[in-house]
Amino acid sequence: MKYKCLILDHDDTVVQSTPSIHYPSFIEALKVLRPNLSNLTIEEFILKCFKPGFSEFCKDILKFNEEEQKYQYEIWTNYTKANIPKFYEGFSELIKEFKEKGGIICVSSHSESNQIERDYIYNCGVIPDKIFGWDLKEEQRKPNPFSIKETMRLFNLTEKDILMVDDLKPGLDMAKACDVDFASAGWSHVIPEVIEFMKSNSTYYFKEVKELKKLILEDVN
Repeated sequence: MKYKCLILDHDDTVVQSTPSIHYPSFIEALKVLRPNLSNLTIEEFILKCFKPGFSEFCKDILKFNEEEQKYQYEIWTNYTKANIPKFYEGFSELIKEFKEKGGIICVSSHSESNQIERDYIYNCGVIPDKIFGWDLKEEQRKPNPFSIKETMRLFNLTEKDILMVDDLKPGLDMAKACDVDFASAGWSHVIPEVIEFMKSNSTYYFKEVKELKKLILEDVN
């Protein structure tokens, strides 16, 4: 195989969860916390998650205080507990085949580890080798490159052994910081600004999961 380890983002990379979980839960929270902004469109929400990033959007732009952050988090967790998002078509097969061939699957996400594990068990019956989720210390969460560095340490890997896969800029920033290859999950992209940026800055840009599968499962002599 071309890579020994995949570090996968979760939301809108492996599972399509923004339309069904993250966006509606955020709008529900805004109706209470910032009613004048509750007409935020899903495209505007995705752009804010792209740049400056979700955490920065909440803290630096919306200026959520600690109590407001807690309220938004509670609304979000209610949605994540009530909904199990489906994997994008082809991802279950990709993950199972990669694992059967000895590959290592790690996840770096802003979702919680127990929810990520639940989604993997439900969709493909595989538990990732390591999950770096929202439950990390704040300074270790993406886009901090901690999860890539820790993956290399835990599994005795080099930069060349790893492919990071993400749909947005935080994962790209992590990959660049650690000099690992990066594949953009273009199958979730609909916004021209995001598409143009990710195409221009990624090692690979894929429109379909099958293109990613072909890359990582090819035999390399």
